[in-house]
Amino acid sequence: MKYFVATVLTKGKKEEIGLYAENKKEANSYAKLKFPGIIIKVTESQEPLEAQFKRFKTSFLSNIKKRKIKPDALIAAIRQLAVMTNAGISIHDSLSEIASATTDEALKFVFSKIAEDINAGHSISSAMQNFRYELGNLTIAMVELGEKTGNLDEALYSLANMLEEIRANVVKFKKAMAYPRNVMIAMAIAFTVLISYVVPQFKSIFEELHAQLPLPTLILLKLEYIFNNFGPYVLAIIAIVFFVFKYLINNYENLRYGWHKFLLKVYLIKNIIKFATLSRFTLVFSELIRAGIPIAEALDTATSMVDNLPLKRKLQSVISTVEKGGTLNKGLEETGLFENMIIQMIRAGEDSGTLDTMIKKVAEYYKMRFDAIIDGLSEAIEPIMLLMIASMVLLLALGIFLPMWDMGNAVQGRR
Repeated sequence: MKYFVATVLTKGKKEEIGLYAENKKEANSYAKLKFPGIIIKVTESQEPLEAQFKRFKTSFLSNIKKRKIKPDALIAAIRQLAVMTNAGISIHDSLSEIASATTDEALKFVFSKIAEDINAGHSISSAMQNFRYELGNLTIAMVELGEKTGNLDEALYSLANMLEEIRANVVKFKKAMAYPRNVMIAMAIAFTVLISYVVPQFKSIFEELHAQLPLPTLILLKLEYIFNNFGPYVLAIIAIVFFVFKYLINNYENLRYGWHKFLLKVYLIKNIIKFATLSRFTLVFSELIRAGIPIAEALDTATSMVDNLPLKRKLQSVISTVEKGGTLNKGLEETGLFENMIIQMIRAGEDSGTLDTMIKKVAEYYKMRFDAIIDGLSEAIEPIMLLMIASMVLLLALGIFLPMWDMGNAVQGRR
């Protein structure tokens, strides 16, 4: 987020108020919505040190307190909202009814606040902007689509379907990761027990005999010393590093960009991120095109859903190409993310006037690719898992038995 200063004229006096936004356009909209009076100008500025500290404190505390709405609860609420809207019930009453009926505390809080904002005269999409973290970009984008087209109920039905599909992919991913995760947890527990209770027994023996210890044994003894003497401190340092890293990634775009770029080079993870992103992007884009939204606007909305910054910037370049009069297939080809087959399909769709159909087929193709990666995830992880297990077993075996063998050979030599 960037820091802006809004100059506001209130009761004949000028006042400068700081605010945070992604860009100047968003800052202007936010200033008009939040600050009473006349907005004279909004300029990007250097964030004061005091504001930086306040933002760090607020962000740190809010990250601890805030919770995302449970996916199942959100999907059910969106479906309820679609049905009630289709039946002619006002948005305010629908949101209030859902908030009072739900058992999800986060959903109750968010929908109640949105209902209050709507009652104060805001649109549902602008009211939802304050809860982007809890609701997600897709929810806000589809609600905006419904407002623009005048078919909010249809947009909500489509949103629920897309959320269910994304939810199904997440569940499938978790199931695929369950076996390797459980195996690694079991190995970590076993390794911890051995380091804590078994290695110290051998340590006393080695110290009494003053034996020359091999490297694997020295590594084990060093790990045992650190674990038993500084274990809580190591865990505390790891926790602090994790939270600081998370804060930096969330609040500094250049660091987040570098981290996302690194993830796109990591074995297996790069394919999961790439095809999950393209699957979601084409899914949302196809829905927007089908609803009659102009291509540039549909691209802008679909691109806003992308979390990975390097992929997002590549897809944003397509918007520039289209706005300059270029074709969609040319813009997508320049990103280097899409196969030649996909480019040909989109070119055929543009030439024949069936772009919405072709984009839908592209979305189905990327969904199939993503599903294939998830289905083969356990098999792809097995070599890494086996290598880690073998390394731990080898370290323990060599660390304990090598000096024992050396001592046994020394005893036999004396005889």
